[in-house]
Amino acid sequence: MKIKIIISVFLFGFCLIAKSQDRFAILEQKLIELSKSSPGLNEKVDLSINGSSIQEYIRAIAASNNLNVNIDPTIDIKVSNNFSKVTAQEVFIFLCRSYNLDITFVGPIMSFIKYVPPTVPLKAVVSKKINVSYEPTAGLLSFDFQNDTLSQAAKEITKQTGKNIIFSPDLSGKLVNGFVQNSPLNSALEKLAFANDMKVSMTPDNFYILEKKLIEGNKNNSNNNSVNNFSLGNSSNKNSNLMVKNGLITVDAQNILMSDLVASVSKELGKEYFLFNELKGNSSLKINESSYDDFLRLLFNGTDFTFKKDGEIYLLGDRNLEGLRQSKLITLKNRTIDKVLEFIPGDLKKGVDIKTFPDLNGLIVSGSQPRINELEAFIRQIDIVVPLVHIEVIIADVRKSNTISTGISAGIGAKPAANTQGGLLPQVDLSLNATAINNLISGINGLGIINLGSVTPNFYLTLKALEEQGALKIRSTPQIATLNGHEAKLKVGSTVYYLEVQNNLINTNNNSNTNITQSQQYKSLDADLSITINPQVSGDEQITMTVGVTQSSFTERISETAPPGKLNRDFQSLIRVKNGEMIMLGGLEENSTSNSGKGLPLISRIPVLKWIFGNRTKSKTENKLTIFIKPTIIYN
Repeated sequence: MKIKIIISVFLFGFCLIAKSQDRFAILEQKLIELSKSSPGLNEKVDLSINGSSIQEYIRAIAASNNLNVNIDPTIDIKVSNNFSKVTAQEVFIFLCRSYNLDITFVGPIMSFIKYVPPTVPLKAVVSKKINVSYEPTAGLLSFDFQNDTLSQAAKEITKQTGKNIIFSPDLSGKLVNGFVQNSPLNSALEKLAFANDMKVSMTPDNFYILEKKLIEGNKNNSNNNSVNNFSLGNSSNKNSNLMVKNGLITVDAQNILMSDLVASVSKELGKEYFLFNELKGNSSLKINESSYDDFLRLLFNGTDFTFKKDGEIYLLGDRNLEGLRQSKLITLKNRTIDKVLEFIPGDLKKGVDIKTFPDLNGLIVSGSQPRINELEAFIRQIDIVVPLVHIEVIIADVRKSNTISTGISAGIGAKPAANTQGGLLPQVDLSLNATAINNLISGINGLGIINLGSVTPNFYLTLKALEEQGALKIRSTPQIATLNGHEAKLKVGSTVYYLEVQNNLINTNNNSNTNITQSQQYKSLDADLSITINPQVSGDEQITMTVGVTQSSFTERISETAPPGKLNRDFQSLIRVKNGEMIMLGGLEENSTSNSGKGLPLISRIPVLKWIFGNRTKSKTENKLTIFIKPTIIYN
């Protein structure tokens, strides 16, 4: 601290000297310019004076060198010096340097006045937002101070926490700096005080008091800034020593009794402590400029001992002692308490009793304060906002079909004679009886030499020509949401029922009679479209998704009571997509083509004639499923 003050004073003085040199250089330049019209400035001066006023001195030089001068009568300076063979210009510069004077110029007239430094305009003070936030449920304080006044910082913390914070008058106007994120109130205030050379204490009526830290290195020495080096007199290793400077401890000890270390450091810093049991064991410790609390924390780390601060008294002893155990509720803000215990490393659970408290979404922990602090620090690291992934799914199922059926059927007695019937539009499906056919033949027989005769009364003829086309588009847009790393499922489908008949044979009277019983039961069969998506969000808002799609559909029944057939299609995919972008998944496509017919041998294979002397059916079916997925990350 002393070095910083000396450097600051040195830099300030250096800046003043630099500005002063700039002023005299400008003044000298002006005198050189004036000497062109007033050559007396460059003439030599031989003058010796003792105890005369500076006004008389300057007027004597002006009279001998023919110069025009004016001197401020309020300047009260006595001059005693002897100049020989120096110019009037050099004498004037010397007087200005020696007696802090300045010269103003109006044409050839020089006016000597007292030098008044220029005033620096004050910048308008803009109110600055004090960054303080407080989580009352968990009792966690966050702040970010950057050259903020202590009064503003204390006022804002009091507003946010409801805890009264005051400071001593000698800290008025003090600027503070510090950054703490989600720390318990007491710990946060201790860190703020430590980072700004203060100490904090709590009064019995729950007021927090901030005071200037006293230099405790040697209370018997009137010089509080002194550095105290001392060795451990009770230790077998005389080379081990401690140093206390400005209340901070520097330790270089090898294989020293822990009890000796605590006793020596506590004595030098004036700390009061109470031992629950003896501090057994040796320790090797090397730290530089550490606080008393950090010294104890490092000394007891990895041992069975711990400490607890009760007011100004430090309680030291075994971690498992009742007086040193603490209980605390650690609440979570951004995630649920479920399964948190599974993620806590086993080393952090040692020596700490942990119970879940779902009502407040927290953990009740009991153990030594250092263990609890370590456990709480880990929980704060994992208690972050879990991204919510909103997933839009567009399902497009397109089915196309085309069927052509044509042919002529004729026969005798296969169909009973009936009236001619059927349709010509939009399809040709016409049945002609013998009477209609004979009438048609009679019309043809009347054309010259053609004579086709007639058909028997039970002769029939059927004409058929049909083309069917179909297109079906099914489009659904479900939306689902899930937390990062959790699976989301979507399932839509239909259910059909079929009848199952079961016959049971029952023998009675020693197998002499057999009875048949029949039971009927309707059973169901499902056909579904199911989509399973498991998103994983990376740091650059890339989303990796495991996508599984399964589609099943029914086929034709072989009979009215038989169950329908079932066709299944599914795929699995691992994809990556940017936040808010859409990706298309396709490939679930089904095509079927059938071409069947019957007719007279050989003739039914001849082009054109096969459509007359036979029946033919040709069909083509296309079924295509396309899925669009668009994930969007939502941060609460």
